[in-house]
Amino acid sequence: MASDCLFCKIVAGEIPAKKVYEDGNLLAFHDIDPKAPTHVLLLPRRHINSLAAICSEDAGTMAELICAAPAIAAQLGLTNGFRTVINTGPDGGQTVGHLHLHILGGRAMRWPPG
Repeated sequence: MASDCLFCKIVAGEIPAKKVYEDGNLLAFHDIDPKAPTHVLLLPRRHINSLAAICSEDAGTMAELICAAPAIAAQLGLTNGFRTVINTGPDGGQTVGHLHLHILGGRAMRWPPG
């Protein structure tokens, strides 16, 4: 756990969150500043700074994130589709230094996103 990381504090239960999924390795909760009618953040419990910090030892964690996303989207009723986004670094739009995947849905998504 990174002591100053907002998401690590949520994982530790120090900050409340509206959880939608959790297991031994992952946690998903509603974003407090949603960009779509449904906007959930899915993250590893273990602190990883960003996608840029991923190494081969994190392959299992990444597979778990990607495999959990469709099940969480289905649980949330996103049967007509959803978007997943991983922002990386300041120019990529990452605002919390803890790897997380956005699950967005509940409306048609436009392209390009940025």
